[in-house]
Order: sequence, then C-alpha cells, then structure tokens
Amino acid sequence: MNVGFIGTGSMGTLLIEAFVASGALAPAEIAISNRTYAKAQAIADRYPGIRAEYTNAETARGSDIVFLCVKPHEFIHVVQDIKPLIRPEQIIVSITSPVLVSHLEGELDCKVAKIIPSITNLVWSGASLCIYGETMGEKDKKRLESLFSHISEPLRIEEDYTRIVSDLSSCGPAFMAFLLQQFIDAAVEETGIPRSVALQVAGNMLLGTGLLLTEGRMTPEEIQERVAVPGGITAKALHLLRRETDGIFNSLIRTTHAKFNEDLVKVSTAFYGEEVNGQ
Repeated sequence: MNVGFIGTGSMGTLLIEAFVASGALAPAEIAISNRTYAKAQAIADRYPGIRAEYTNAETARGSDIVFLCVKPHEFIHVVQDIKPLIRPEQIIVSITSPVLVSHLEGELDCKVAKIIPSITNLVWSGASLCIYGETMGEKDKKRLESLFSHISEPLRIEEDYTRIVSDLSSCGPAFMAFLLQQFIDAAVEETGIPRSVALQVAGNMLLGTGLLLTEGRMTPEEIQERVAVPGGITAKALHLLRRETDGIFNSLIRTTHAKFNEDLVKVSTAFYGEEVNGQ
C-alpha cells in the first residue's frame, strides 16, 4: 500500500509518526509533500525510506490513499494541484473538519473520506472520527479503519456531528490539559509542592480517570459519587466547581461552532464561489 501525505504540519506529522511507530506503515510506503519542501525533506531524513516530493501532484500520483493535511483555506489550491491526475480507485482523505465530503466529491473523481485524528493517536489511543462519501464501499471503509486501528479506535459518525465530536475527541485533550494546568499551578502556588511532583501525580490521576471511564465503564457521575463522601472535602470542592463553572462548557461549544461555521463559509466560498449556511 502506498500512502501520501500532503501537508506536514502538526497533524500531518503526527499521523506519519504514529503510523510508522505503530508498524501500520513502513517508511517506504509513504510519500510526502509540503508547501516548504525543506520541511518534508526533514521528515524524510528522520525516517529513511519516506519519499519527499517537490509537488503535491507527485505525492498524489503514486499513492493509493492520499491524506490532505492542510489548513482549510489551502484546500482549494491543493485540490486544483492534484485534480488532473486523480484516479477513480484512489481514496482522498481530508483531516480538516470544515472541509465537507461534498466539497471534495464535487471536484475529484475518486473515493472521498474525512477522518479527524487526535493528538492522543500519537500514543495509540483515543478515537479517529470517520465520515465517508457516497463512493466509499464497505471494503474501502474497512481498509481505512484497519489502518487507523493501529493508532486509535475508529468511530463512524454522521458529518452533521463532526464539530461536536471533534470538540470532545480532538480539541478535548487541549481543554482537559488546560484545566489540569490550572489545577497544577494552583497546587504549586498554594502549597509549594514541587511542580514536577504535582505534574506526575496529576498526570497519573488523569490517566486513571480515563481508564475508569473506558475500561471500568463508569460514568462521570458515578466517579464523583464514589469519591465524594456526603459532607466531606471532595463534596465541598465539587459544590464550588459546579457554582463557578456553570455554563462554561456551553459557551465553549458555542465558540468552537462559531469558528467552525466561519471557516466552513470560507471553504465553501472558495469551492463554490458563493456563501452557504454552516452545518
């Protein structure tokens, strides 16, 4: 299997690293290109066998699966680069949420999918969100999911839910890391505990909590009930948290959705030449 990656920014590089480290792909199966060739070559130097191509067209030409790992406003230009040589049997995969499957299906005569990865895939954990176009058969879907199963749990979702599921899966690690950072900073400031110790304890706590939710199949409510003795320290602190954070995640979701719709309008305008309503 030959796999191409157009764009070697944060998420493109993450996928390359995760696929190689997990054994899902051998370096010799990978071709990459980037707007700045030196960045692609730097990755190829780290993983002997990866081919750094000078053009997006060359990356796409020899690939069975092509991942488009570029920013929303760059998609139309990349699509124009590869459109003349795309073959019907190839699979083009967007990893960018505001780029709809219909955007790509309208321009490319091939199979189209959208898969949203997460930084957690770097440690072979978390979900990968899978959305498929009309021309993707079950065999094609399982082919992609088999690839991603090395680094994640592939999860099929409806495209209408892309943004909210991305908030939970892809943005969520940053949101949880931010809250954990605040917790650690406060612990250091209030007690003088060494930051390295607080970070180690908090990191293990977050890992264990995740395992309780997944392997232990406990709900967030159940975890709180098991930890918080009525009238105890945890219960008092939870009361404070509920009061101080009331509505904060509603506002967070409205913010991510507003940005998504803004980007969607820009992408749709680039593809269709006119604005459309956001999803």
